[in-house]
Amino acid sequence: MEMPDLTGGFVALLGLKLDEVSGDRVVIRWQVRPELHQPFGIQHGGVYCSVVETAASIGGSLWLGDKGQVVGVSNQTDFLRAVREGELTAVGTPVHRGRSQQLWQVEITDDEGRLVSRGQVRLQNLTAA
Repeated sequence: MEMPDLTGGFVALLGLKLDEVSGDRVVIRWQVRPELHQPFGIQHGGVYCSVVETAASIGGSLWLGDKGQVVGVSNQTDFLRAVREGELTAVGTPVHRGRSQQLWQVEITDDEGRLVSRGQVRLQNLTAA
């Protein structure tokens, strides 16, 4: 299976930088900027959800490898601290990796190391029968 481009499309639109990608850990950084704010001038919650989904999907795909593909079936993301500017870092790690599903946790911190959001994504492993 050929690995798709991980840096184009929606990832590029959000301005995500992939610092580390493996089947065991994914690290993503991005700058909070006005285009990613909600109307009250803070980081839009949908960005956090998108980054959580991205980190889990990349890690889960790399872990599954040539056996198939993964799709997200559940994304539960909590917003803990408002952020108006600066750089954010997401770190995704697996909680469970089974035959049919995976569960990944992603923690997002600000440039002072404070937890600003945390989420988990359940992935369905789609394998060729």
